[in-house]
Amino acid sequence: MAASVLKPLVLATTLVLAAPQASLRAAEPAASASPVFDVGELDPSIPACRDFNAYANGKWVAANPIPADRTRWGAFDELREQSLQAQRDIVEAADAGADKATAGSIGQKIGWLYRSGMDAAAIDAAGFDPIKPDLDAIAKLDDTAAIVAWLDEAFARGDGQGFGFGPGSDFKDAARQIAFARQGGLGLPTPDYYTQDEYKDIRSAYLAHIAKLFELTGVPAADAKAKADGILAFETRLAKASLSRVELRDPANQYHFMTIEEANRITPHFDWAAFFKALDVPAGDGFSLSQPEFFRQFDAMLADVPAAQWRDYLAFHTIDDASEYLSTPFQDENFAFYGHTLNGQPEQRARWKRVLEAVNGGMGEALGQLYVKQYFPPEAKARAQALVDNVRNALKARIEGLDWMSDETKAKALEKWSTFLPKIGYPDTWRGWDGLDIAPDDYFANVRAANAFNYRYRLDKIGQPTDRYEWHMTPQTVNAYYSSGTNTINFPAAILQPPFFYAHGDDAINYGGIGAVIGHEAGHGFDDKGSQFDGAGNNVNWWTKADRERFEARADKLVAQFDAYAPLADQPDKHVNGKLTLGENIGDLGGLNFAYDALQAADGDKPDPMIDGLSRDQRFFLSWARVWRGNIRDKAQLVLLNTDPHAPAKFRAIGAPSNMPAFAEAFGCKAGDPMVRPEDQRVRIW
Repeated sequence: MAASVLKPLVLATTLVLAAPQASLRAAEPAASASPVFDVGELDPSIPACRDFNAYANGKWVAANPIPADRTRWGAFDELREQSLQAQRDIVEAADAGADKATAGSIGQKIGWLYRSGMDAAAIDAAGFDPIKPDLDAIAKLDDTAAIVAWLDEAFARGDGQGFGFGPGSDFKDAARQIAFARQGGLGLPTPDYYTQDEYKDIRSAYLAHIAKLFELTGVPAADAKAKADGILAFETRLAKASLSRVELRDPANQYHFMTIEEANRITPHFDWAAFFKALDVPAGDGFSLSQPEFFRQFDAMLADVPAAQWRDYLAFHTIDDASEYLSTPFQDENFAFYGHTLNGQPEQRARWKRVLEAVNGGMGEALGQLYVKQYFPPEAKARAQALVDNVRNALKARIEGLDWMSDETKAKALEKWSTFLPKIGYPDTWRGWDGLDIAPDDYFANVRAANAFNYRYRLDKIGQPTDRYEWHMTPQTVNAYYSSGTNTINFPAAILQPPFFYAHGDDAINYGGIGAVIGHEAGHGFDDKGSQFDGAGNNVNWWTKADRERFEARADKLVAQFDAYAPLADQPDKHVNGKLTLGENIGDLGGLNFAYDALQAADGDKPDPMIDGLSRDQRFFLSWARVWRGNIRDKAQLVLLNTDPHAPAKFRAIGAPSNMPAFAEAFGCKAGDPMVRPEDQRVRIW
């Protein structure tokens, strides 16, 4: 519930920003060359060498408008919609059988959690009663000591505000989990939203949103407006002390290990020893106060911001965090600002979809345990493992063949490669849910209980050995990720399905889809951030100075390429941030090259079956492009340009292929064609 409570810090880089989810059809172990690509989707009026995305995806995008309850629609979203239906079947079956299910079973808990969320009458009757005790407690805070004590207590129950706190691998000793305290406390997407003129309308809407939530709790309109003004000023001060998204990409800005005593000297009004004690977390020899200047300002605000302004800030975020789980007026206001105003979504999602999201948030891995039984057969895992092995081998060959890297650095890169841990489908060991109490008729209490239970589960990792086999995505998530702290590549069950993976598809389609995804995640181990960690997950330099300079010069070309892309036709001054998206773009470029090499190794000496008139290489690149087909609302795209480390999908479809001679050869492109980057601008890294 609380935005400031952190998930484990896994330094994960994902395939997509969100975690769309999808069902997985039963798979067969053997592949064949049966058609799985609809050539009718291609637009022959647009040359592939001019705009490959429009050629491959334009007709589909035109024929598939964004649904009113979404901000975007594409391949991932289609899969998520399928998944929602599959998961709905699971939770509704769990609900139907919950009263007779084994007491305390995950089926009963999931069923009751879903049932309580679908009971709109009971939720509406409760109004905002569930948070009145919190608001009453906040109203009594009259000085710095009381505010600090409240923060300690709120974090202890998983509802902290103002900053983030959670476990993660120690950057200097990744085998252990330590605590990380990180900047936070903002209600708008990034610090720029508080200071830049271009976001003044968003700030005005945010002020109205804050005031509206207070009015819904009975605060007179004039008083609510005054509170909103104070809260915006409060958050603006935090924003000015916060690092940007690009700055936060630097590991040096993510980790500052210090003792409790050293941290207390930075925050003399906030006692970290008392905080750790309140959370029942071992302090050990220290923790990461990750952005010291932010906490220096946070502490100054404890000293000089009036208690009344602190009360308003804490009360607002208590209401705002809870609003999705309170009565209809609160839910509607939450959507009106975050969904409609900020992201341009015309209609709110159906209640069952919102409740299912809460089930995933509270008991996602438990739901995944039920999901895997129905949608992920063992043979699919075995087929995926073979693809992972082949793509990893292609990455190794690429490293060995680099002409710009010294043997000394290559040896270190290959050492890291050798320690990759691929994880496929779902955890080998499922976590337990004993101790989580779920009632059939109290939605807010259930969500809060699950939040507290999961936060305690994460806090208990602090001081313990790092578990490389732990998952940080549920099996029903259509996504994948790489973790620098554990050097693992992770592929949930739900991404191992069309259009990424076909049980009966030919190799070209599978390597262009899931093969490139595998390569993308493996490539993160060697992107601008991942390359600063060794195979054990430690933030150490394993490069020679000259090799690092050569790497960065090549990466700078990729920054320039994506800096030039402007996704909004009516706002040509809004460009992709090449530095923010660099890691994902390196992942795409490397991943597509690794997958292409793996395809050639697997099928290069076999006759090309020329399915539907498409060559093997053409099908490979078309499979890649199809993964990124889709459309997005302009408002949502603007937010993502500021916050998302992934480039817009249409540029991911063309960005990597335009740097590959194999693409030009496959489609007969010539120098000067838009899909053929000039030789001096072509990016070659891994």
